[in-house]
Amino acid sequence: MPKTALVVDDSKSILSLMRKVLDVAGYNVITASAGDEGLQLLKSGKQVDIIITDLNMPNMDGITFIWEIRKLPQHTFTPICMLTTESEKAKLEEGESISIDAWINKPIQPVNVVNILKQIVPA
Repeated sequence: MPKTALVVDDSKSILSLMRKVLDVAGYNVITASAGDEGLQLLKSGKQVDIIITDLNMPNMDGITFIWEIRKLPQHTFTPICMLTTESEKAKLEEGESISIDAWINKPIQPVNVVNILKQIVPA
């Protein structure tokens, strides 16, 4: 049975690219264009095996989004990857403090994304 990934990013091109990469890798893909939209999907009962979110988004940034996800009992231990162009040490440390499983750097390298996900969510 295929794994389901939720991808949250305010960039349509990143969402499209991630959908293609994950489709080819055999994932079911759900997308949201903002953290608050992704949170509503999860609160509505959508079951996902992994969450991939951008760090910098309007309305609700990736860090806040993750804090809110971790409050949901069914997603306390759901693996989360952060998509970012950030290299600022304080942001990286903040991400580590909220149990991010992996960082995926932009520009996205499809092979790297698939390899990271295979390590976090084995088939």
